[in-house]
Amino acid sequence: MSNQSEVFWQDYAVSRFDRTALLNQEPLVLWFTGLSGAGKTTLANCLAKRLYDCGYATYVLDGDNLRHGLNRDLDFSVAARHENVRRMAEVAGLMYDAGLITLAACISPFEAERAFARSLVPVGKFIEVFVDTPLALCEQRDNKGLYRRARAGEIVNFTGIDSPFERPQDPEIIINTTGRSPTDCIETIMDYLSSHRLVSVTGQDRRDENRLQA
Repeated sequence: MSNQSEVFWQDYAVSRFDRTALLNQEPLVLWFTGLSGAGKTTLANCLAKRLYDCGYATYVLDGDNLRHGLNRDLDFSVAARHENVRRMAEVAGLMYDAGLITLAACISPFEAERAFARSLVPVGKFIEVFVDTPLALCEQRDNKGLYRRARAGEIVNFTGIDSPFERPQDPEIIINTTGRSPTDCIETIMDYLSSHRLVSVTGQDRRDENRLQA
C-alpha cells in the first residue's frame, strides 16, 4: 500500500466548471437510501429518464450493478459492505466532478456512510432521498428472495433482519412508496429540485436551449 505522503493531487486544464458550462447544467448527487426492496433503484431509474427527457445528462449508480465490476472483489461481510458504500460514494463524487446529475441507489444503512458520501460533494449539491418503505412491504415485494433467505438464516448481516438500518436524521426528501406509483413519487422529487432551482427548464424547451448554446 502506498504512503499517502507520496501521493499528490493532479490539477487538469479542464475544470468541473468548464464541464458544467459545456453541459449547461448544475451537477448533483441524489443519494437514494432505504431497505432492500424499498424502491430505490426503481425511483432512480425513473427519475434519470425524466431528467434525460428534460435534456439533462444523468447517470445511475446501483449497488448491485457495481458488484458486477468495480466491487466484484467484495463479499457481504460487515467490513466489505462498508467498503462497497465507500466506493460508490467516491464514484458519485467523480461523477459530480464530471458535471453529471448522478443518482446513486444504495441501502447505505449507517448515518456515517451517508455523511461520508455527502462530504464529497459541495454543500447543497447532495440530495439525500430516504425511500421510507416499511419493512413489511419490502418483504412482501422480495422479488429477489433475499428476505426469505435472511429469515431462514441463509444470509447473515442482512439489513432490517439481523443488521440495523439507521434512519436518516435530516434527509432532503422522504418518499414513502406505500400506495404510490413511481410516477407520483418522481413528481415529489422533481418538485423539490425545481423549487430549489436545481433543475429549471423542462422538455423540448431545454433541448432547444442546449442546441442554441452549442
